[in-house]
Amino acid sequence: MSDNNDERHENEEPVIRDKRRIDPETGDVREPDAAAVGDDTPAAEAVDADGADAAEELSDADQALLDQAAQDLVAEMRSDMLRAQAELVNFRTRVERDRAANREAVIAEVIRSLLPALDDLARAEAHGDLIEGAPLTIIAQKLRGAFEKYGLRQIGERGEAFDPAFHEAVVQLPSPDVTVNTIADVIEPGYVLGDRLVRPAKVAVSVPAE
Repeated sequence: MSDNNDERHENEEPVIRDKRRIDPETGDVREPDAAAVGDDTPAAEAVDADGADAAEELSDADQALLDQAAQDLVAEMRSDMLRAQAELVNFRTRVERDRAANREAVIAEVIRSLLPALDDLARAEAHGDLIEGAPLTIIAQKLRGAFEKYGLRQIGERGEAFDPAFHEAVVQLPSPDVTVNTIADVIEPGYVLGDRLVRPAKVAVSVPAE
């Protein structure tokens, strides 16, 4: 019996498994050995089983906490986004408002520098020096038209109630004919550009007599 076993072992050739990924003869990449895969399968299944067990260990309370945390995070991100959008809108509004105010301030300053020329034209017109169709008259009309285009308005009219916000009282004349301070005469007209005062009107004011 022992002789037969020895003879069988001598006839069996050793099994050599070539586990190299690259075939040394062809240079091709070999497919994974089915047996090797089979050998690894139990380990992989064990890993999957462990993962499944770990997932099953998450309780309903823990899952609820995770869901609530996710909802809170989404709500916070949405709130931040809405706040950022509102701040952007407010910033754009401030920029546009400041730009318009700066533009109006520049126009007002340019007009203020040209008001003496406008005063000279007004005095010339009052003295009858502006003849219709004359070059100086045409220049005066164009200049006034340009100012009106930007919204320049003249203020200070005889008979108006005196307003210290727009009028500068140069002279005060007591009068029994008025019950409130009233413009008696305009010494120098004033001008406003939109809501901006460019120059107050210099006026003589009739005040109620005591």
